[in-house]
Amino acid sequence: MEMVGKLAGVSQVTVSRALNDPSKVSKATMAKIQEAIAATGFVPNALAGALASNRSRLISALVPSVTNITHAAMVQSFTERMRSHGYQIMLSETGFDSKEEEALIGAHLSRRPDAMMLTGARHTPAARRMLLAANLPTVEIWDVTDTPIDLCVGFSHVDAGAVVGRFAAEQGYRTAACVTAADERALRRKDAFCAAFHTETSVRPETVVTEGQASLRSGREGMSTLLDLGFKQGVVFCSSDQLAHGLMIETRARGLRTPEDIAIIGFGDQDFAAHTLPALTTVRVDRVELGSRAADALLGRLEHGDAPQAPINIGFEIIRRDSA
Repeated sequence: MEMVGKLAGVSQVTVSRALNDPSKVSKATMAKIQEAIAATGFVPNALAGALASNRSRLISALVPSVTNITHAAMVQSFTERMRSHGYQIMLSETGFDSKEEEALIGAHLSRRPDAMMLTGARHTPAARRMLLAANLPTVEIWDVTDTPIDLCVGFSHVDAGAVVGRFAAEQGYRTAACVTAADERALRRKDAFCAAFHTETSVRPETVVTEGQASLRSGREGMSTLLDLGFKQGVVFCSSDQLAHGLMIETRARGLRTPEDIAIIGFGDQDFAAHTLPALTTVRVDRVELGSRAADALLGRLEHGDAPQAPINIGFEIIRRDSA
């Protein structure tokens, strides 16, 4: 900062003031300081600033997968809103292992973030204890619960599965199946779908749980398993659009038609869903709104001291296209 001050023709104190609160220096002085910073390559010590102010301006964000496009859209919206208010995101991938999430929560808390975003509302008891003891503004997204740690923005996975089950029965399908990834939120949707379809039709759907993250490959393998079990007529609900797309490919490869022989319903309404052949019927969750609402809830707590609010349920809707 001393070198920056000499180049800009101001004191080191003025440089510090400009970096910490630009509103306290004139635009002309700020321009000189910025020119000097660019010339020297100076990077302010954020850690020292955090120790002095007790604010890191860092927000921790934990998601199951950084490559999953469902989470990506949500995180992008969240990140853009937080950055517009001067916060930076520290992102980690938890997978679908609650113990891994617990370890990462501890690691992130040790970096003293100002707030934390978590995916889902089910955590280990140890993770909940750490978060409650930290007394940190925390938002849980992609789920709703009556017992949030602090803030909660999402939708009911049980309701989503049940609505799809009733929808399938209302469309006249009398046999059904579910192909799902193994994460606990997808399994809740699967159980609710099966229960609702059974209530409406007295028929219990077949289920296939795939390993690893959802992909075209696991979707094709899930459809192959269903066909080997003798499922050749009815509707299949998938835990993601990626799985559903894989099912559609395998169905066509086996000489079966969608939806005439096997109807397929996805989950997520990804960008490609409207452009598959046939276009994919799916469940839409507004991921951009979810990320923005989560950021707004945190910003209210961080900048205005707002009290925790009731869980925000953004809901979902079935987008009916040609595949079911």
